[in-house]
Amino acid sequence: MSAPLRRAEAGLARLHQLSNGVRVICDPVPGLETLALSVVAGRGARSEDAERSGWSHLLEHMVFKGAGERSAKDIVEVIEADGGQINAATGYERTSFQVRALAGGLDLGARVLADLVQRPTLEAEDLAREKQVVGQEIAEAADTPDDIVFEMAQAAAFGDHPLGRSILGTEASIATATPKTLGDWRAALYAPDSLVVAASGAVDEDELLAIAERDFGAAAGQGAPEPPPAEFAGGISAEAKRLEQANLVFLLPSVGVTHEDYFALRLFAEILGGGMASRLFQEAREKRGLAYAVDAYAETYAETGVLGVFAGCAAGDAAELAKVAAGQIMALAERVEPAELARAKAQLKAGLFMARESPLARAEQAAGQVLLFGRMLTPQEIAEDIDRVEAADLARIGAGVLAPGRAAVSVLGPKPALKAAESFQRALFG
Repeated sequence: MSAPLRRAEAGLARLHQLSNGVRVICDPVPGLETLALSVVAGRGARSEDAERSGWSHLLEHMVFKGAGERSAKDIVEVIEADGGQINAATGYERTSFQVRALAGGLDLGARVLADLVQRPTLEAEDLAREKQVVGQEIAEAADTPDDIVFEMAQAAAFGDHPLGRSILGTEASIATATPKTLGDWRAALYAPDSLVVAASGAVDEDELLAIAERDFGAAAGQGAPEPPPAEFAGGISAEAKRLEQANLVFLLPSVGVTHEDYFALRLFAEILGGGMASRLFQEAREKRGLAYAVDAYAETYAETGVLGVFAGCAAGDAAELAKVAAGQIMALAERVEPAELARAKAQLKAGLFMARESPLARAEQAAGQVLLFGRMLTPQEIAEDIDRVEAADLARIGAGVLAPGRAAVSVLGPKPALKAAESFQRALFG
């Protein structure tokens, strides 16, 4: 049976744990007529070795081909017949299966998701077809410049580490999967030690706990080995291609999501290029007209992360845009204006509280927090952490991203744009 672990300090959400290690989160939201149910495994593409690259994503596809007593058609029809929606997503550190439903849809949603996670049929004929589908997805990504340029940057940043490989894998790596080996991978990837069942919206705690015990209380399996620590390698990946625009990504090493400076990194990225009032948007687009699209972001994993800048621009402007991006990073590392910091904090908190209005976002966020921290964080706790960030913390982030003297740069576009890689490196590090 389950045991309560923690009640969120300022809310109704509660965390329980089943005897087999599966954790259950109940987050009722009064007044809603819908609910969201997420079954989240705290493993993903980062757990793969090179030979199994892409298997987590392939498995996510395959469980929808048939599970329990339901065919692929039955899985979606039974959910949609009740007004619900079903989806899934594979990331580097997490795999998530989700159902949105009307009030009263918890029982059916849990039965279907439990079958997907624990009892997929994994038929050989389905696997052969799905390998073709994923192969088309890989080809489509390769034909999409603003997809492939991020994969190039990821590879430049993390090299042979799993974080440096595409979540989709390669046609060669997914070709080796068989129903047996994929089934073994399922047992490791979705093992109960990293499984979280989270429900938010029109849900009742007693009903959820009974359903979770029924559908996930017998889940078994030995988890995949812990992935190796990631180290930022850095380097340049540049490819000349006949395109209308140059696509640029600049990455610098930074902290992970569990680090005390996590929110300082998020705020640094927000001020640098998080919106129309950001430094990059104002300088590169509004003042100089160098790019239509330019933004900065923080991509974080458990123990590491990156500060990133993406831009799409004319090939002839790429080198100059790279200098501007480098200059703005260095300037922000030196000084932040109080009004900028206040605005960034307001934006970050607004995003947090707006997401709280979606049951699915609440369920996914709570599951992620439990997987990372072993508990749920209240919105007030997060807001207080954001408010505590000072200018000195941003200066520390700026010094940290520049100190190693390494960047990962990817450029995809007409040949003149390739100069942007060296331009960025030289402007930052001489």
